[in-house]
Amino acid sequence: MVEYLALMIPFAGIGVGVFAIWTSHQQKMMKMQSTISAEKAAQYAANNEKLEQRVRVLERIITDKGFDLAGQIESLRDQPEIKELN
Repeated sequence: MVEYLALMIPFAGIGVGVFAIWTSHQQKMMKMQSTISAEKAAQYAANNEKLEQRVRVLERIITDKGFDLAGQIESLRDQPEIKELN
């Protein structure tokens, strides 16, 4: 029994070291995934804002009376795109 205990001590030490390395790796992977998720969320938010602006323009065109609809659409095509401030 004592021989087995003497044999198990080095294996336990190696096992603890491997477990510590694996845990550290998992933490780094989780940080990278959270960073990627945050970047994607920011991209989706920017895209959503752009779409909301377009819908507001369309709503304004539809609800404003007394103006030529085709002329307004053509004038919007001539305007440069709003660039993001990122």
